[in-house]
Amino acid sequence: MLAVVLSLAAAACFALSAMQIDSLTGRVGALQLARWQMTMAFGMTAAASLALGGWRTVGLEQFAWLAGSSVVGIMLATVCFVATIQLLGARLNALVFTLSAPFALIMGYAFRGETVNLLQGAGVGLILAGIVLAILGPGGREGARGQGALALGLGLGVITALGQAGGSLLARPAMLAGVEPFTAMAIRSGLGAAFFLALLALPPLRPAAWPAMPEVRRIGASAFSGMFLGMSLLMAALAHGDVGIVTTLSSTTPILILPMVWVVSRRVPAPMAWLGAALAVAGTALITLGQTA
Repeated sequence: MLAVVLSLAAAACFALSAMQIDSLTGRVGALQLARWQMTMAFGMTAAASLALGGWRTVGLEQFAWLAGSSVVGIMLATVCFVATIQLLGARLNALVFTLSAPFALIMGYAFRGETVNLLQGAGVGLILAGIVLAILGPGGREGARGQGALALGLGLGVITALGQAGGSLLARPAMLAGVEPFTAMAIRSGLGAAFFLALLALPPLRPAAWPAMPEVRRIGASAFSGMFLGMSLLMAALAHGDVGIVTTLSSTTPILILPMVWVVSRRVPAPMAWLGAALAVAGTALITLGQTA
């Protein structure tokens, strides 16, 4: 029971983080937001790693895997993730992000020789069906900003999911070698922060102005709720429960975000939005169960 509560709490934290990023649309650019968020996330996870003594679990080989994971899963995916939220809104972004599960499945098959069974294939079909239903159904485009935002947002969302899946694939050898989770995240976010800070050397990529203090607090809250608290709850859930159940429940973000959107916008999401989110989560569950079958 504890693992169930922790898993759902982690999913709620991920949803809350997306809502906080969404609230900054039009006030902080995607690159600037990613720079601040990664820097803050590094500070939080590095402090936790030092407290736990996690740096002793990292060797040169593990650092190299995590560095590669940072390039794909942080430097590339983070900017696309933030831009997708700003273009599509938090609801559609959470739905498109479920594509990371089938992408990870395909990459595992292509690069690591992992098998794909019928249960996992059915899961991929459910995820795709859920996304299509939620977008093409009545009210499906609600949240997308401006003409052409849907197409561009979906494209960036696919890149985000690919980056997340690739980052997870590259991080897997390091995690299997016993690297402490907060330390792994500190390395990934620290290298990402250094990359985004280095981009300030290019005048066209410098922000016109610093974010105001309310925006800085909101960015810090998104880093804390998503990358620190959400990941902490997820790690705790994995320590107390079955991996398949924890992975499935922690992927319910597309459903849990709907009530949040309802509260903020004061509009009930369309029935197809609920159905599409449910199908996407069910598809993720089948992929996870297929890996343990």
